[in-house]
Amino acid sequence: MLTIDPKKISTAKLQGYLQSAIAPRPIAFSSTVDKNGKPNLSPFSFFNVFSANPPILVFSPARRVRDNSIKHTLINCQDTKQVVINVVNYDMVQQMSLSSTEYAEGVNEFEKAGLTAIPSEIVKPFRVAESPVQFECVVNQIIPLGTEGGAGNMIICEVVKIHINESVLDAIGIIDPVKIDLVSRLGGNWYSRANQGLFEVEKPLATLGIGVDSIPDFIMESPIFNGNDLGKLGNVEALPTEEEITIFVKHNFEVKGVLSADDEIKKHQLAKEYLDNNEALTAWKVLLAKQ
Repeated sequence: MLTIDPKKISTAKLQGYLQSAIAPRPIAFSSTVDKNGKPNLSPFSFFNVFSANPPILVFSPARRVRDNSIKHTLINCQDTKQVVINVVNYDMVQQMSLSSTEYAEGVNEFEKAGLTAIPSEIVKPFRVAESPVQFECVVNQIIPLGTEGGAGNMIICEVVKIHINESVLDAIGIIDPVKIDLVSRLGGNWYSRANQGLFEVEKPLATLGIGVDSIPDFIMESPIFNGNDLGKLGNVEALPTEEEITIFVKHNFEVKGVLSADDEIKKHQLAKEYLDNNEALTAWKVLLAKQ
C-alpha cells in the first residue's frame, strides 16, 4: 500500500490524490456579482449540502496553487454576501467546463460559455437558465482554511429561494434522478454522469478559448448543435487559418463530397461527428470550409 505524508509531497500532487480519491463530487456552478454588479460564473467541486433546517450549502474556492492568488468568486462573496448555486446536468457540462477558464476580471463568463443569465428574485447574482435547479443564497460565513496556495475558503451559504425546472420532476413532484441527469467531478479530466457512468471532458485551455460568444450566427442557429457542442467549439484557442482549411479539404474526400452537394445540414452533421470524437479544431475546419 502506498503511504503518504501530506507534508512531504507537492501541493499539486496532493490535490490530485484528494480529487481522485474523494469522488464523485457534486458541482457548485456559482454565480456572483462584484461590487459594481458585473457577473461572474465559475464551477467548484469542493461542494455539498450540510443542513436542511436551515438549508445550508457549502463550497470552497481554493487559493490557486501556482501563485497563491484568490478567485473572483471568493472576492465577490466577501463583498456582496450573495451567491446563486446552479446544479450541472449533462446537457450543459461542456459549457460549464468552458466557464472555468480563467478569463480576465470583468469578462462575462455567461457570454463566453453561451449560457443564459436570468434575474434572481431575492439576491443580485443571476441564475443560469439552463441549470435544472438553482439555489439563491446568502453567505452566512466564510472560513479561511489556510494562507498558502491550495488552501480552501469555506463559504457557508443559506438557501433563500429554490427554482426547479418542472421537466425534471416525476408524477408526484419529486426530482427524478434520471430526468435531472446530473454530472459530478472526479480527478483529472474525469466526470461521472449519474445515470450512465464515467466520461471525460477536456480541460479548458490555459491560454483561453475563443468562447461561445465568438461563434458565428450560422453555427449558433443550426438545429444540429447542442450546448455541449457549442462549448467544445468555444474551447479552441484560435480558428484554423484558410491555409489549414484548404489543406484539410484537399486530403479529405468526405468533406469534398459534402461541399460539392452544397448541403449545409450535412456539413453541420459531419462537423458534429468530429465534435462527438472531441476533435473540435477539425470540426471548425469543416464548418469554415467553402465549396
